[in-house]
Amino acid sequence: MHHGGVTPSTTKVTELAELVAGGRVAVLSGAGLSTESGIPDYRGPTGRARRAEPMTYQRFVGSAEARQRYWARSHVGWRQIGGARPNAGHRAVAELERRGLLAGIVTQNVDGLHQAAGARRVIELHGGLDRVVCLSCRERTPRAELERRLREANPGWEATSAQINPDGDAVLTDEQVAGFRVVDCTGCGGVLKPDVVFFGENVPKPRVDECFAVVGGARALLVLGSSLAIRSGLRFVTKAAALGLPIAIVNQGPTGGDADATLTLDAPLGRTLTDLADRLGAAC
Repeated sequence: MHHGGVTPSTTKVTELAELVAGGRVAVLSGAGLSTESGIPDYRGPTGRARRAEPMTYQRFVGSAEARQRYWARSHVGWRQIGGARPNAGHRAVAELERRGLLAGIVTQNVDGLHQAAGARRVIELHGGLDRVVCLSCRERTPRAELERRLREANPGWEATSAQINPDGDAVLTDEQVAGFRVVDCTGCGGVLKPDVVFFGENVPKPRVDECFAVVGGARALLVLGSSLAIRSGLRFVTKAAALGLPIAIVNQGPTGGDADATLTLDAPLGRTLTDLADRLGAAC
């Protein structure tokens, strides 16, 4: 454990500052960047083993009962996700972008906190929980509108949960879920789904290509708060390594990309990134 106000390795933060100072840095961020905003991680220090399997696209589409369970849990979880605010790490990334040091931001997160902090060029690899899409007519509507309709459809329904997962999925009992009413698309009556990529669903190819283009046009790759445990994020590290780009990883705990990294920092993200932005600010 690292205590007090000293970052684990001043030398490493200096090296990181030198790397980022050159500009054209692609950022890849994961759930670990949002833990300081109160959104739990899957695998990091705040991660808890799920007591429930994540919803798959196949189950969601194939079963009204699965959709009822998903939306009941997500309706409760949204209070935490929707109420979350950007932390020092998100603000530092937005500041680096404002200074013209970034080639782009690819995030595995679905919480919208990069944008809320002021970042502009953000590609949401897995979509965003703040939008809902109709699976029939493909119309996208704001999540806030759906939440209002769900409250109206479920007067008196109250449920709280001790466990919220990073995708806004609250753990509820069967009894809590049983009385919940789901609403459909106001336009065509079709099934509504959050505009995020579920397990068993592919990220749209144009979006993946756009992410690869950001990495391909970068001078370096900076990974923030991702354990890189799944191919979805790891492929961009593999690409950067194949291109011979320097790769820096700031994460709490080991990652699947450490072998390819030029520099790794096992450190709290908010403090480390604030320190980084301050150093670069002084250098400007």
